[in-house]
Amino acid sequence: MTWEIEYSKDAYKFIQKNKLHTDVSEELKKFLLRLKGIDVNINLKKLVGDWDGYYRLRKGDIRIIFEIKKQEETLYVEKVDLRGRAYK
Repeated sequence: MTWEIEYSKDAYKFIQKNKLHTDVSEELKKFLLRLKGIDVNINLKKLVGDWDGYYRLRKGDIRIIFEIKKQEETLYVEKVDLRGRAYK
């Protein structure tokens, strides 16, 4: 079974509006490679507080906030936004 990537409505809107589909999917693919044990260079951080259980990928000024659902082998992208607005 392969991993799937699901997007929230807000994340999908931001990606479409800013034409970031390739950038976001590339970063998430790199993350999946890291899960498999392959050493790739990504800026990943496990979040705490209100975002406990989520991870953040950084691509320039863009932040990708997602959740890992291992049982379903799914990455659920909750939010994609600019650095200053991503955590609100």
